[in-house]
Amino acid sequence: MTGARYCALGVLNDSRSGLAEFLTSGLEPHQEERIGERPTGLGVLGLLISNPQTLRLSRLDSHPESFGFPPNHPAMTSFLGVPIKARGEVYGNLYLTDKQGWTEFTRDDEALVEALAIAAGIAIENTRLHDRAQTAVVLEDRDRLARDLHDTVIQRLFAVGLSLQSMASTAEAAGMGERLVAAVNDIDETIHRIRTTIYELGASETKQGVRSQMLSLVRELESVTGFQAQVSFYGPVDTAISDAIADHLLAIAREALTNVGKHANATSASLSLSFEDGICRMQINDDGKGLRDEDRHSDGRGLLNMRRRAEKLQGEMLIETPPGGGTKLSWAIPANF
Repeated sequence: MTGARYCALGVLNDSRSGLAEFLTSGLEPHQEERIGERPTGLGVLGLLISNPQTLRLSRLDSHPESFGFPPNHPAMTSFLGVPIKARGEVYGNLYLTDKQGWTEFTRDDEALVEALAIAAGIAIENTRLHDRAQTAVVLEDRDRLARDLHDTVIQRLFAVGLSLQSMASTAEAAGMGERLVAAVNDIDETIHRIRTTIYELGASETKQGVRSQMLSLVRELESVTGFQAQVSFYGPVDTAISDAIADHLLAIAREALTNVGKHANATSASLSLSFEDGICRMQINDDGKGLRDEDRHSDGRGLLNMRRRAEKLQGEMLIETPPGGGTKLSWAIPANF
């Protein structure tokens, strides 16, 4: 999006005094091999370690801290460096060089990379929070973690999304606006998933919710399908869906995924379960050969039973063939039936 010819991610060592890893993009494998050892954080690269602030230069070699390049290193001119932080702690830096078609990186480029660095910092912090959740043994710690996710991570994601939306309305480069809109949509999806995590953290520790039961079922059926289906959850599924409804959902999921494994010749499948506006929805997609018309109205694969379950619960079931092929089964019922 910035037009950089080369970029790198520098990961700081434990003492935050140098680079433990240096991951690059834009260099061919034989070029990296000829260059030799990775940078450790000297020269301009080291500036972002000692002073973690965004640095934008029109000529990299004109800076007084420039350390020069080792033999066989490609020439690099314009430079943009941005630190990756989480809760004020620096984990690494993003380095971009050689903006193609321009003599230097722009302020818009700077804003974009800073937004990316914020997202990376959120990912790191999210991982840390997740690790702490795995080891938490008291409800108080779970409540605190949920507050941290809501008060810190979601607010920061909203800030990044608003920044990207503003850029999308003023982006002039071809296709830039569309890519920024796609990035905003990705952030919205992430916020949705984090909220689901918060709901799950608030669920009872002693009760196994529909989420964990559904994940266990998908793992169990891997031997039938030949692969593990992708599973996603939206909303407070563990707290809003009753045990009775959960039993129906698990039965439908078992029947549908068994059909995928036995009849669809599919290579992948996905299952999504959501709760919103009092409605529980489950959707199962596969990339198999699809259903014939006569199969849709027969009970040879349990479809009639699935439809009757939905109707009994004042809901509905739909079976569709998506434009790209395969089968999409949708099941929607009132969650408080």
